[in-house]
Amino acid sequence: MIAASAVATAQSGFALHVGDRVLFYGDSITDNAPYTHFVETFVATRFPGMRVSFVNSGVGGDRVTGGGLGPIDDRLTRDMMAWKPTVITIMLGMNDAAYKPFDQGTLDTYEAGYRHIADRIKHELPSARVWLLRPSPFDDVTRAPGWDPGYNAVLKQYGDFVAQLASQNGFSVIDMNTPLVDMLEKAKAQNAELAQQIIPDRVHPTNAGHMAMAEAILEAWNAPRVVSKIEVDAKTGSMTTVNAVAHPQGPLQWTQTDKSLPWPLPHKDPLHDLVFKSSGVEALNVETLQVRNLDLGNYSLLIDNKTIGVFSAEALGAGLDLTQFATPMEDQANTVADLASKRSTIQYTTWRELSFGLSSVDDSARNNAIRSLGRLDEDLANRERKAAIPIAHIFAVAKISS
Repeated sequence: MIAASAVATAQSGFALHVGDRVLFYGDSITDNAPYTHFVETFVATRFPGMRVSFVNSGVGGDRVTGGGLGPIDDRLTRDMMAWKPTVITIMLGMNDAAYKPFDQGTLDTYEAGYRHIADRIKHELPSARVWLLRPSPFDDVTRAPGWDPGYNAVLKQYGDFVAQLASQNGFSVIDMNTPLVDMLEKAKAQNAELAQQIIPDRVHPTNAGHMAMAEAILEAWNAPRVVSKIEVDAKTGSMTTVNAVAHPQGPLQWTQTDKSLPWPLPHKDPLHDLVFKSSGVEALNVETLQVRNLDLGNYSLLIDNKTIGVFSAEALGAGLDLTQFATPMEDQANTVADLASKRSTIQYTTWRELSFGLSSVDDSARNNAIRSLGRLDEDLANRERKAAIPIAHIFAVAKISS
């Protein structure tokens, strides 16, 4: 399975490779943040069996000079270099610009501090692949800016420097501002009041907003869009598949094993639905079933003898988006996401409460606790990888008697 995942990664041109350790570095928007978790669950479900580990080193309030968990060189040594990551993303700037109109001296401090970070990475982690993230937006879209042209205009200037710094150092850059501003504008046009809840304090996105942030990273990493596609001809029984293997078991019944799981996305929630309609999140989750040449009428779609829904011949002929329904594949993906979330909690507790919070306590009990949590994390990682391996399901399309 690992070998198959490696081949799939190479074929797709996806940015991550088997054995990568991805480190997310930033301020409170990254600090134990959902977007990092969403990226991890995408990788786990889209590339089952591919061993990639993730570390979140975001700290609330941080700037390029450091913050509450120490000055920048302490932060870089302890929270970046010690992990020896092969992939690094950095998003800083929201606090650095100081929530005030543009000031050249403030930008100068940001530029000098960010150059220092880049220099240390180039010197100490020369083989790391680095993505610098333009600062995510301050919401001047759903509410009037505090001044003309607003704080987000300042952040965009900071983002221009980030892009310049990336180019100078052979790093890559991801725009975390423009796509989210576009999403906010589209959401406002659909529901102005609800759109204000995407970034309720204008700085920190909700989970729904973090889904759009994860999309921006995954798109930049050339993430594959297709979970699986299957097309069935009801007249001939012929089947074509993409990223899946299917075996006919009878008239309009087959056993199907997908090569990946869907990206587990929340549904039935107005705020998430608004974000999905205003962004390209769902475009990264293509899981379709098309049954052509059915006789007119209504049909039940069953997976593992469970009715997923009732559809007309026309709807099945046009194709169904299976991610819009409760399926066994979605259930399995949610299990993967839950395990990844539990691991994130363990890693956060180990780092913030024990390694840092009790750093002055140098005794065997603390060290044993850290080692025990490390073993628990590895156990959950193995469970997560096992849970992500797709299993076979029995599909059936049955006509409903009129």
